This record gives sequence, C-alpha cells and structure tokens, in this order.
Amino acid sequence: MSHTSALPVAVVTGGTSGIGLAIVHDLAKDHHVYALGRNKDSLVALRLLQNVEAVEIDLLDFSAQQKLVASLAKIDVLVHAAAVSEQTTVEKAAPDIWQKQFSVNVFAPAELTRLALPTLREQRGQIVFINSGSGTLALPGHAVYSASKFALNALAHALRGEESDNGVRVSTVSPGPTDTPMNRKSRERAGNFEAINPLEYSTPESVASAVRLVVNATEDTQITDVSVRPRHDKAKR
Repeated sequence: MSHTSALPVAVVTGGTSGIGLAIVHDLAKDHHVYALGRNKDSLVALRLLQNVEAVEIDLLDFSAQQKLVASLAKIDVLVHAAAVSEQTTVEKAAPDIWQKQFSVNVFAPAELTRLALPTLREQRGQIVFINSGSGTLALPGHAVYSASKFALNALAHALRGEESDNGVRVSTVSPGPTDTPMNRKSRERAGNFEAINPLEYSTPESVASAVRLVVNATEDTQITDVSVRPRHDKAKR
C-alpha cells in the first residue's frame, strides 16, 4: 500500500461519509489521502479520485489497524472522524451500548494513534480528533455519546502534553449540529422528520475547512481546540 508520491500523507477514519468524506476531499488537494471506512459504494467512488486510496477496514479489528500502519511509508496527518451515536438515557443504556460507543469513539482512535506515533514523530506530524459540542456539554438523552466524547477530549489533551517534546501536534475540532447522514438518522429515530434548517446545521465542508486551518498551521505553532458552530446556535454550548 506504500506509495512513492512526494505529497504528505493523510489518513482519515470515517472517510466514506459525512464529515470524514468532506475532509478526504479537502485534504486530497495537496495530500495523498488514505480514506478509511466500510461504505462500499463510497469506497468505489473514492477510488476514482486523484490522490485518494480508499481502504475498507473495521477499526475495531486492531490487527487490521496494525497491518494498515505497517503498510504505509509515512503518516503526516492522522484525522479521527469515525464515530457512532445513539441517543439514550442512562436508565435505558445497557452495557452493550456503552461498549459499542466507547469502542468506536475512544478505543479505536486511541489504538490507531498509538500504532501511528512512531511515524508521526518521524514526520513531526499532526493528529486531529473530530470531537463534538457533546464533548463539553452533556445533554439529556446523550449520556453515552457525550461520555465517550468527554473521554476523547481527555485523550487529546493528555496526548498533546505527552508528545509535545516529540514534535507531534494534537488538535481537537468540535462541530456542533452538522448536516450528516448520522445526524439525519438520529433525528429520524427521535421522530423528527422536519427539513434541516441550513442556518441551524453546519455543513461537513465547513468542518473540513476547520481541519484545513489546523493542518495549515505554521511550524512554530499548533491550533489546539476549534469549535465549529452553526450561525443559529440553539444549543449554546
């Protein structure tokens, strides 16, 4: 899977849908991007793009993660955009719901980061965690998802301190309500079939622009935390 391009290499999880897909499109302008995901139709479409390699992978298969990292000559940018969300109360959240959301939202990015650290150190690279407004304010019905995103915030902040002397920059980009397939499904499960108000939901491309801001930071600095909010911010996080 190694390539000979002189372009910097970016790895984007959740790269087949929503925010991750928008990030893939944006970074492919000047990076060789490995778009990780499991949406087969999207993987096929991504393989037609210049500077993009679409990789089907189960991020909970840690041996597959290891094989992927070992196959890459280098990683300059690692973006964690894969996530799952299921609205539920603490009363209704059985252990399997906690396990699933923490496995995808915390354990998988933590392990992929650990595996990629040697090459990221060599490249003085960057790690970008796509978090959420739910990572700083837990609302009723979002206990499990918010808890996982609070944990992801802790991971990012601790990692930044640990890797500072190694030259690895760590950033968190936290979107508020965003018009993604995951968000639309969540609304439908909650019985909300109203059309999306574009002023109340950011676009995935807006979040990708924030990631671009982080990635383009000059060598002397790092942008640590970015919040992306819609123009009409109802949540007031």
